[in-house]
Amino acid sequence: MKEIVVISGKGGTGKTSLTASFAMLAGKDIVVADCDVDAADMHLLLEPDFEETEDFYSGEEAYIVQESCIQCGKCEEVCRFNAIDIVKGRFVVNAFNCEGCGYCARICPTKAIVNKEVKVGECFTSNIKTGTYMVHARLGVGADNSGKLVAKVKNEAKELAKVFNKDYVLVDGSPGVGCPVVSSLSGASFVILVTEPTVSGLHDLKRVYQLVKKFNIKTGCIINKADLNIEKTTEVESFLKSEAIVHLANLPYDEDFTKAMVSGKTIVEYNHGLLSELISNSWNKTLEILK
Repeated sequence: MKEIVVISGKGGTGKTSLTASFAMLAGKDIVVADCDVDAADMHLLLEPDFEETEDFYSGEEAYIVQESCIQCGKCEEVCRFNAIDIVKGRFVVNAFNCEGCGYCARICPTKAIVNKEVKVGECFTSNIKTGTYMVHARLGVGADNSGKLVAKVKNEAKELAKVFNKDYVLVDGSPGVGCPVVSSLSGASFVILVTEPTVSGLHDLKRVYQLVKKFNIKTGCIINKADLNIEKTTEVESFLKSEAIVHLANLPYDEDFTKAMVSGKTIVEYNHGLLSELISNSWNKTLEILK
């Protein structure tokens, strides 16, 4: 079982649309993992049924047991995150500011403060329209620990792949270079970078590839909307050549990207012309490299 991770240096490059198209092309041979937990949207294209739901807890926050609190104010004095408020004459914890360090609980003379695990999101296992499974998640608004939630999604997807003897796990990673991306890359067999021919696109492509290099993973790249800026596309191609990154495809600008999403379909379902052919060729190249 091998793991294919699709990421991008910046948002808006078409990463998720392409990953969903790869999922359609792969059919029952894969398990899909949507690891873009901060802005998960593959469910809009793959019609998951949310068969199983599991709450995800990570990190802690303080809680004041009012019956035991003597209103001494020591917790407010020592909190460096301004997480202790006074509401209607009572000391309470501001959950948005609390970092769960536990110092207030240590100095409380009556042990009125306890740390509790925090629910920061939900993890789902679904059947999808391709006849296989997708593991996906939703991180709570303003919640931390997205890297840990990504790791959970990936581990669940790999377990499903083993149980049902699937050849591949296809991962839609987060854009950027933060913790969720690092977690997405862990254990990958092949990475597909999706970029666009713009100044920011090339800059962020170089930045995210520096991260991929540290994992020493074989890498390919798809240049989306390649015909909109030929000069910048040439620069991207030169960079790919200099780093020995496999150039999988140049995709033309096509409004079918948007029309497909509005219709709740992947590109390969909606478009049966050149665009669909190029995406299919990219997937086949990826499989050949992995074999």
